[in-house]
Amino acid sequence: MPGSPAEVKLVSNAMANATRRKIMAMLVEKDRTHEEIEKTAGASMLDYHLQMLQQAGLADVKEGMVSLTEFGKNFMETKAEKPAEAKADLKGTKPLQVTEVRQLLPCIADASKFRIIARAEPALGGALKLLEPLFPRARYSERIGALIIQKGNILITLYSTGNITLTMIGSEDEARAILEGLKETINEAIAKGVTPVPRERVKVDHTEVYKYLPKTDCKICGEQSCYSFAIRLVGGETALEKCTPLLEPRFATSLETLRALREYL
Repeated sequence: MPGSPAEVKLVSNAMANATRRKIMAMLVEKDRTHEEIEKTAGASMLDYHLQMLQQAGLADVKEGMVSLTEFGKNFMETKAEKPAEAKADLKGTKPLQVTEVRQLLPCIADASKFRIIARAEPALGGALKLLEPLFPRARYSERIGALIIQKGNILITLYSTGNITLTMIGSEDEARAILEGLKETINEAIAKGVTPVPRERVKVDHTEVYKYLPKTDCKICGEQSCYSFAIRLVGGETALEKCTPLLEPRFATSLETLRALREYL
């Protein structure tokens, strides 16, 4: 499903500027300090340029370090390579193997949980969209090139490039068990070579969205509370970008999760 016109416009505006394109190219190589970017891209309006990249979901700024988000990495990979061609069926798709699992950050929604990044090979590319019907609550996003799977409170994002993120994970062992189940389900379908039958999509409700909001009731978004903002967001009556506190580094994980959940709305 393509992003909304507002989302597409944010990314287009962010990448329309030569300085911001230069910054993104630098971040593809590695994470950079604010000072490193200033030396290469110039000091003029640098904070503004970084804010534009953050608002578009392309980059994160935390404690003086600037890095690409998962969406930003995927976006730059699709710019550097030809987009993966959509496949008509699973024939010829190679079995999936999980090659790396690493713990990254505690979840904002629950400090006792973690956000995990994993890597799978080979990248499924254009076959990924065909796998959506395999999972009871899943949605393929054309905008970010990823299959987003919801399993209870856990959100799994499987990118066409092979990267996988998991949120609300209790431990690395739990992450490995979930990834093993994911691999087995996908590889069973690949072995059969038969494309799963499409099914009715399930949407998230406002209580799921509310869990990842700042819960400060600051009213910056124009609503009386974060709860009312969640209701209006699910109803399509407001935009996620209106919650500007989510741009703060401490809410980076929640923002990524909400952008994934938005694909269900």
